[in-house]
Amino acid sequence: MSPDPELSVSKPRRLWELLGDSGTLTIVCHDNPDPDCLASAVGLGTIAAAAGIDERHILYSGEISHQQNRALVNLLDIELEPFRPEVVRNRPPEDLLAFVDHSIPGENNRVPPETSVDIVIDHHPVDEISAQFVDNREAVGATATIMTEYIRALPIEPTPRVATALLFAIRRETLDFLRGVTRNEYEAAAYLHEYSETKMVRQLSTPAVSSATVDTIAHAIENRQVTGSVLISQVGRTSERDALPQAADYLMTLEGVETTIVFGLVENTIQISARSTDSRVHIGSVLDSAFDDVGSAGGHREMAGGTIELGIFSGYTTDDAQLMGIVDQVITARLLNALNIEDADGG
Repeated sequence: MSPDPELSVSKPRRLWELLGDSGTLTIVCHDNPDPDCLASAVGLGTIAAAAGIDERHILYSGEISHQQNRALVNLLDIELEPFRPEVVRNRPPEDLLAFVDHSIPGENNRVPPETSVDIVIDHHPVDEISAQFVDNREAVGATATIMTEYIRALPIEPTPRVATALLFAIRRETLDFLRGVTRNEYEAAAYLHEYSETKMVRQLSTPAVSSATVDTIAHAIENRQVTGSVLISQVGRTSERDALPQAADYLMTLEGVETTIVFGLVENTIQISARSTDSRVHIGSVLDSAFDDVGSAGGHREMAGGTIELGIFSGYTTDDAQLMGIVDQVITARLLNALNIEDADGG
C-alpha cells in the first residue's frame, strides 16, 4: 500500500522545501541515543543531502553503551559528533536545527531550553512543540517509520545502509513488531526490505553482550519485588545504562508479570526503565506522576523511562550500598503510590 495521499503532498514536500533553502543542517539526538533516534537522524540527513544540503552534522550527548547501538554506529559507519552548546547557540539564521525522536530543548537533551528549533520529527507524547516544521505522531510506533514515509514520498531511493538502519530501528522499537506496532510499521518494513542488507540486519539483532550487561540483568532478577502483576527491581550502580531496558524487557517474560520497572545508579543519576502490557496502566503517565517534581520521566503506554539527578539523595551518604537502600525505598514507594498499590509485599 502506498503512503497516505495527504502525507505525500504535504509534510514531506514542506520539509523538502525547508531543507532546500538552508546551507547547513544540524541534527541533535536525544541523550544516550537508541536505534530509532540514530536511524532517524541518518534518514533525515539523507533527505537533506538529496535536497541540496552539503554540510550535515549529527550530534549526541551521553553514551552509546547498548551493544546494539554500538553495533549500529560501527557497522553502518554513522558519523556522530559530541554535542557542544556553542554549535546550536551560534549558528547563522540560515542554518537549520533539527530534533529527531525527541521534541523539547532541555528535555532528554543538552540543548539550552531557550533555543529555537526548526525541525521536529517524533512519536513521543508531548503537549506543545515550537518549531517551523513539526511532525509528532504518538500513534505511530517509531520515528523511523515517519522518516521512511518521507523517503517514500520524495524523489529519493534509500541506500542499503540507510534502509538497513531504518528497518532495524523499526524492529527494535517495536520488539520485532510485538509492541506498539501499527500498520505503518509493517508497510515501512515491507518497503525497506527491498533495499536493506538482510545479513547486516541479522548482525545488528544479535551483537555480543558485555559482562556488565549480564551482571546488571542478574542483579535485576535477584532484587525483584513482585506485587500482583507488577515487578519492581533495582540493580545498584551500573556502568551500563542501556542494560536497564534490557532487564525490564527480560523480566516481562516472567509468568504473571504485566508491568516491570527497573532502576539503578548511573554516574550521578538514577535511571529508570519501565514496560507494561497491562491495559489498565499507562506506564509513561505512571512515571511522570511519580517523578515529575524531582526529575524527567514519561513515555508511551507500554514503554517509558526517566532520569532523576542524584543530588536529592546526595546528602544522606556517600556509601553506594547505603545510598541504594535509601534510593530503593523512596523510588519504590513513589512507584507503588503512582500505581495505586498499597502493599509492597511480594516475592
